[in-house]
Amino acid sequence: MNPPATPTSSAPAAGPGASGGCTAPRLDALVDGIREAVGRGLPPDLTAYLVAERLVPFLGAPDLLNDAQREGYPDRYRQHILHSESDGSFSVVALVWLPGQCTPVHDHVSWCVTGVHEGEESERRYRLVPDGTRAHLVATEDVFNPQGAVCGFAPPGDIHRVRNAGTTKAISIHVYGADVSRLGSSVRRVYAAPDGE
Repeated sequence: MNPPATPTSSAPAAGPGASGGCTAPRLDALVDGIREAVGRGLPPDLTAYLVAERLVPFLGAPDLLNDAQREGYPDRYRQHILHSESDGSFSVVALVWLPGQCTPVHDHVSWCVTGVHEGEESERRYRLVPDGTRAHLVATEDVFNPQGAVCGFAPPGDIHRVRNAGTTKAISIHVYGADVSRLGSSVRRVYAAPDGE
């Protein structure tokens, strides 16, 4: 298991498609669709639903990412910021996972949409259960996400852990309702995993 480290960015993002200053037309089209959905000003859960609809047609497209944006790290998953909207309303990120790499148990600062671009990912979802003056985590669901799978959620109720349980690289596209280039990560809080995990 990898240590619960905050993922690092491959490049700072500023303005349209900020990933090395040059973007693919397909990424620009994805950003335009997300911008339209976010611009409606709907509640977070509905925004996530609309953004998920916009993301689906782009998953698996060979020209969405360049070679640098597909590179991972040997010791932890890697974050590539593909775009941060200038007003801070959303960010688009590619996460690259080598086999066995995973996140800590965490939740998010904003609504989030994830889609598997390549490979497959496993996800364990949790909820906090009151226990006297404290609360403890209980696993509620294990989800297998193959290439093309999309999910969206909004806090609260977004506690999970993601892992590449496969034997090949996995890449997922994440859209967050926050400026990840400024925050460094979408993670709000990291939780101790329940006993036995």
